[in-house]
Amino acid sequence: MKGEISRVVGEYSSGKSGHLLLVTAGIHGNEPSGVVALQRVFKELHQCRPKIKGTLVGISGNRKALKKNVRYIDEDLNRIWTAENLKKDMPESSEQIEMGHIIGALNRYSPKDYDKRYFLDCHTTSSESLPYISVQVVNDNEQWASRFPAHTVRGFSDLIEGDIDHYLSDQGMTGFVFEGGQHESAAAVENHEAMIWLALMEALGLDLETLSCYPRCVENLAAKNASEKKTFDIVYRHSLGMDDEFKMEAGFKNFDKIDKEQLLALHNGKEIRSEREGYIFMPLYQNKGTDGFFIVEEVSTTVPTTH
Repeated sequence: MKGEISRVVGEYSSGKSGHLLLVTAGIHGNEPSGVVALQRVFKELHQCRPKIKGTLVGISGNRKALKKNVRYIDEDLNRIWTAENLKKDMPESSEQIEMGHIIGALNRYSPKDYDKRYFLDCHTTSSESLPYISVQVVNDNEQWASRFPAHTVRGFSDLIEGDIDHYLSDQGMTGFVFEGGQHESAAAVENHEAMIWLALMEALGLDLETLSCYPRCVENLAAKNASEKKTFDIVYRHSLGMDDEFKMEAGFKNFDKIDKEQLLALHNGKEIRSEREGYIFMPLYQNKGTDGFFIVEEVSTTVPTTH
């Protein structure tokens, strides 16, 4: 991203007590769309000054990596929120320094000052994808996620150690990860902006009609991407070693149907074929990463949230 990126992208309140809505973005440096969406939202809020009950805060993640448009500098910022790292007195990587600064920013917003605290962590994917919610099934996260018009995937945080949404849930916050689409795509920015507006409406009572123009992205999110909201469970993870050679078969998108024995990838020169029917999830089409792909299965179909 060009220009200076503030740790606190913005803060907005109309002076009424209530809930806290924390939006994190750019935890991966090659995923800038959430930061761009936050900048758009705060610009509109400060121009229109609508009433809300509580406070919206936007936090940027890996600022150094965002400037270089790379996923991370030394290690994945979304894999280091572990008990061991959180206890360290001295950071050992660029990302551990970033983590410390993020925690410092979060600590400005004490739980004692809010009736309830919500979070939304904005991400994107290396492959073309429908936007979707990734939710850890703790606290009331899943119930909260059901209010929003996007497919929901359960269980990702149970397979991955050290991600920030796990940390935020452990702090007693309610929320989820929202994957807006492919890195740097215009659609991802629009989807992230829509989800932020909807979270403002649900968590802080924002009346969208009071904005200068009703954000069309809100209507597009459901109409274009999740006209039939579904819930999926992760049933398989294909993990990678740091020095492994991995090449995903071309053309896969999130939630594409796959068949048993279908060729999915080459891993260290060996063909990887699916052992089951299901749907592909998070196929890896970038240089850095420790997850080649996941397989998910649909567990329920629900009526999409309407607004």
